[in-house]
Amino acid sequence: MTSRELIRKILLRLKRLMLLIILGGLITGALFYWYAHSKPVVYSVRSTLFPLTTSSQESSPSSKITELLGGSSTKNLSDEASVSIEEVARSLKTREAVVGQRMPGYGNKTLAEVIIKEYNDHRSFTQPKIKMPLADSDIISTGATVFENNYSIKFNKNNLLEVVYSSTDKNLLVPVSYFLIDKVTEFYKELKRAKAKADFDFIQAKVDSLDDVLRGYDRQMITINNTTLFVPVNKLQYHLPAENLNINKTRVLVQRTGVASDREEALWRLQKVTPIIQILDKPTPPFGEERHSGALYGTAGFIVGCLFFAVICISGLLYRYAAQQVEEALTDKSVAESNTNTTA
Repeated sequence: MTSRELIRKILLRLKRLMLLIILGGLITGALFYWYAHSKPVVYSVRSTLFPLTTSSQESSPSSKITELLGGSSTKNLSDEASVSIEEVARSLKTREAVVGQRMPGYGNKTLAEVIIKEYNDHRSFTQPKIKMPLADSDIISTGATVFENNYSIKFNKNNLLEVVYSSTDKNLLVPVSYFLIDKVTEFYKELKRAKAKADFDFIQAKVDSLDDVLRGYDRQMITINNTTLFVPVNKLQYHLPAENLNINKTRVLVQRTGVASDREEALWRLQKVTPIIQILDKPTPPFGEERHSGALYGTAGFIVGCLFFAVICISGLLYRYAAQQVEEALTDKSVAESNTNTTA
């Protein structure tokens, strides 16, 4: 059978079984259409926050004091380990705090219980069912894992913090969004204050340590002065220790001056560090909707079904043609080998 004969037989087979192919496409399209309508509608709500933080540190008292003393401004510890509000929002602590909230409209259940049930009710057949844990801590932990995939938070091009929460239950959108905003704001402020307080405590301890060193030098100078009352002060054995103490004291004084300026900056940060976070776009209707188009899925299913059943109908012809081609190739090879042996 030549390739032209194969094409003619394929066309004849498809024409003869056209009704069967169309019926298979309709069945597949109906299945796709049912699948599209069985998927739940996913609602989403977007809210934006404007976190007001101190961006410039050049106006801090530390920089002014350093300039007056003739020194150069140095970075404070707060510049080395900044707190990202995005990371706070994605943290496990924040998620657990949010899903631990009680929902009065849902029998006073925790949000974790509600979203676990919501997940089980609308999961696909490929997703495993989540068994509701017995301990409250386990419920919160499991709910936090499920909740992680239900929201996103990022800075948009206008430098606004954008919070998007999605759910198949429209009644959850507003309260959960406010829960999330409140906890992110609360934890972010706590971390900023804790970081500033740690910086101030560290620098204060450094200042106290240098003050102790200076007081020790003063005591040594007093001791030297009291023990050299009746000897010439220009003798090296009495003059050099006092001179070395003065040099060391001067060096420590320079260090203390720099640390004191850092303390002023740390104190200023501690007083001014609490950010102002304002909700610009509140999580209110209208909500976004994500639906699976039944017409689109049905059309795609019809096309896929027709192609699938058409391939099945002509698979026998294709198999026989492929087998014939393989057999002819083997025969030609055997003939060629026989002719080669005869010639030899």
